[in-house]
Amino acid sequence: QVQLVESGGGMVQAGGSLRLSCAASGLVFSIHNVAWYRQAPGKQRELVAGIAVGGSRNYADSVKGRFTISRDNAKNTVYLQMNSLKPEDTGVYYCTLRRWNTYWGQGTQVTVSS
Repeated sequence: QVQLVESGGGMVQAGGSLRLSCAASGLVFSIHNVAWYRQAPGKQRELVAGIAVGGSRNYADSVKGRFTISRDNAKNTVYLQMNSLKPEDTGVYYCTLRRWNTYWGQGTQVTVSS
């Protein structure tokens, strides 16, 4: 059974930092593309950052230069380092793994106060 468990969310003031983690089990992590999405209240879920099997990364324009996605295949874990957080970064953050199927974590709440 595939499980993705996110952690690291919380409440932080604007300008602060958080690091999200997503630990995967039940699949071969290294062959999956990984991404972080977020959903703010009343808004659609949006892609925040992705990292491919080969290591190439992509970011939403709104987070470029502030967020960094990374993966540790030995630990079956993907990270999202979030710096210079803004109130508009508030939302539930989800990790996803995709190859033949797409798997979603349960989400972790990030709240940035002004």
